[in-house]
Amino acid sequence: MTLKLSPTQMAWRAAQDIDDGAYVNLGIGFPEMVAKFQPPGREAIFHTENGILGFGEAPAPGAEDWDLINAGKKAVTLKPGTAFFHHADSFAMVRGGHLDVAILGAYEVAENGDLANWSTGPKGVPAVGGAMDLVHGAKRVAVITDHVTKDGKPKLLKACSLPLTGVGCVTRVYSSLAVIDIEGGRFVLREKLPSLSVDELQSLTGAEMLIPGTVADLIVPEL
Repeated sequence: MTLKLSPTQMAWRAAQDIDDGAYVNLGIGFPEMVAKFQPPGREAIFHTENGILGFGEAPAPGAEDWDLINAGKKAVTLKPGTAFFHHADSFAMVRGGHLDVAILGAYEVAENGDLANWSTGPKGVPAVGGAMDLVHGAKRVAVITDHVTKDGKPKLLKACSLPLTGVGCVTRVYSSLAVIDIEGGRFVLREKLPSLSVDELQSLTGAEMLIPGTVADLIVPEL
């Protein structure tokens, strides 16, 4: 019985919602794996802030070319037609509203769509990167995250306690337990693991979820 999704499985689920031909930025960490799971017949064009458009999944271990890296300094592969350009042009693409989707990691997400993903507080190491530009430049912002912290505290909250990356910017969360939309300032449950009851999921969520008439089972392959 699946107790929670792995990061790879969360990435797979997020990849299923990307439209064919979409321009997509993948955040550092779990979201980077989305590039590996494009559904058959669909192709996303992946963008990275350091100036690559059209990269593919990570290379096999030992096959890395360290001249070809994303903004998180991870090795990438190139697809036919990949383009390279200046860092400033890359951010012009972000700020100009030319990205269809940004898929990011999170420390906290609030029920109104606020996102905290760049600092864990005064003792943390700040790492803003391009996230503040992405959450306001992309047409849609989604999050991949564990549903709870390592010590079991909810990451989906009524209000964020950590410094914000963006206000009211997240529209969908792919967590290790569920798929949750943010609509009208509320968490709306769309899918959950079959092994988890709604009450159990609610007890692990820091704000009340709206439960529609139909909640689908969150089914992903073994990866």
